[in-house]
Amino acid sequence: MNDASNPHRRTFLRNASALAAATATAVPFASAQSSADPWQRAQDIIARCSRPPSFRNEDFPVTAFGAKSCRLVAATSTWRKVQWEVKTPAPGSHDCHPAIAAAIAACHQAGGGRVLIPAGSWYCKGPIVLRSNVHVHLASGAQVYFSANPADYAKYGDIDCGERGKLVVSRWQGNDVLNYSPLVYAYKQTNIALTGADWTSVLNGQAGVPFESGDSSWWGWVDRRGDEVSAATVNPLNLPLDAVAPGLGPAERALIQGEHPRWNGDTRYLPALSEAGVPLARRVFGVGHHLRPCLVEFIGCSEVVMEGYQAVASPFWMHHPVDCRNVRFSKVNMESIGPNNDGFDPESCDTVLVDGCTFNTGDDCIAIKSGKNRDTQFGPTRNVVIQNCIMNSGHGGVTLGSEMAAGIEHVYAQKIEFRNAHWATDPLGSAIRLKTNMNRGGFLRHLYVRDVRLPNGVDARDKRGKPATGGGAIVTIDCNYATGDDGVRTRPPSVSDVHISNLRAGTVNMADGDYSCYQAVVILGPVAASFNGPAGTAILPVTNISITDCDFGTARNAGQPVFLHNARNVVLKNVKINGRTISETLS
Repeated sequence: MNDASNPHRRTFLRNASALAAATATAVPFASAQSSADPWQRAQDIIARCSRPPSFRNEDFPVTAFGAKSCRLVAATSTWRKVQWEVKTPAPGSHDCHPAIAAAIAACHQAGGGRVLIPAGSWYCKGPIVLRSNVHVHLASGAQVYFSANPADYAKYGDIDCGERGKLVVSRWQGNDVLNYSPLVYAYKQTNIALTGADWTSVLNGQAGVPFESGDSSWWGWVDRRGDEVSAATVNPLNLPLDAVAPGLGPAERALIQGEHPRWNGDTRYLPALSEAGVPLARRVFGVGHHLRPCLVEFIGCSEVVMEGYQAVASPFWMHHPVDCRNVRFSKVNMESIGPNNDGFDPESCDTVLVDGCTFNTGDDCIAIKSGKNRDTQFGPTRNVVIQNCIMNSGHGGVTLGSEMAAGIEHVYAQKIEFRNAHWATDPLGSAIRLKTNMNRGGFLRHLYVRDVRLPNGVDARDKRGKPATGGGAIVTIDCNYATGDDGVRTRPPSVSDVHISNLRAGTVNMADGDYSCYQAVVILGPVAASFNGPAGTAILPVTNISITDCDFGTARNAGQPVFLHNARNVVLKNVKINGRTISETLS
């Protein structure tokens, strides 16, 4: 691998841990910490993130740099057994990537301004890479179609990894990696914006459209076809752990590998590299591997705005700011129901506002993260406000985890409609959801939720007596999530101080009755039997949970609408479930 041409990036590869640890210790809003009203801190976050960005008043239209709009033709987008008709650029369409890149470079060199993508259909064979003081704006009717060709995202990165391609520093499900570039990317930039005039301003990842080579699609990488290698199957490019981490002893190596027969498939091999202490510079994926890139990923950036556009058909997570400060994500519509298509995943970020967004996603609508395994150098995610949003479908609405090894604190969610519009065919699994396990560990503290509505409840299908940890409860705290994915389970999580008030759930008419959920509340604290670390390690219960002035509607599981395991001081005050009002403390 040759990164000699980029000393700044080389410095990152050597010193990311020390730099991130230093910045992660700075906690803003000191005045709000002493306030009797925890929501005063939320107001401070809103005020800070609502400040208008400042850019030079000069436009750089991409057409001035050679961009040409393209003609669209019919295509079919596929996710497993579901297909729908879409539009895609006609074969041989003009590639606008060089023009967009040149406009961004000129804007940055001039001291900043606005790169304008006008109305039209624009075919882009490569990533849009933002730079400091650059505002990329899609006009009304502007639609960017990113090429359905993985090779285009291994051509322009600034780290030359030979046969694996020219890659970028990325993070995939909480682990650092050198990989394909996200379709929109920025690294260590300040004062950047990605905006649209309205929801006819579209970023289209074309993730369900067949690759231009005709052999698969981004979403097709999830599943194996015949003898093909996919993200989850054994990849012969992934060397044994004793070759990449020779210092490991046999017992430690066996623990990291676990018992899964495909432990060295890409999705499990990358976490194994983290557990083994393999540095980022040697976690080279890209060509020959199957870790799909995000639609939008910003790493180590500050003063970030994403606003006013529509995002469609993302290969992987839709929006993923990592180690970013002062982020505003507002008025974005997300329509992407493919695999792992989370809408917004802030990871190890500080001071984030999510405001006025609409989510129709194939996975969690919002999922707050902070690293996985040993990749915790950027510290916790803290100071997040989520408000005025609509969640139509997804696994969880406001979700924390599961990659939360560095912790999450001071999260505020208010005035949200968990609409669950597609309840009959693609229901929202849970409204408020925490997920972690003995590997992902971390802490969650100071989560506040108020003034939320669930007009169609959540997934109310019959779970046949099982606790609804994977979907079906309106509020879910699951500290035993997906334990089979993690061989090392030595980091018990700590969950405390979760406060929910003024929640109202409606029912839907199902074949056998009117229900709002399967269970109202599920709190599954850490399960001691899952732990495989040193004897005597404390396994703490979930504690200090309050649910106040809430109506959970009609739970299908009327015999056990609330499920608790290893939980203490769970206070229900004026809580209505199945017509009964409850005011008591549970443990």
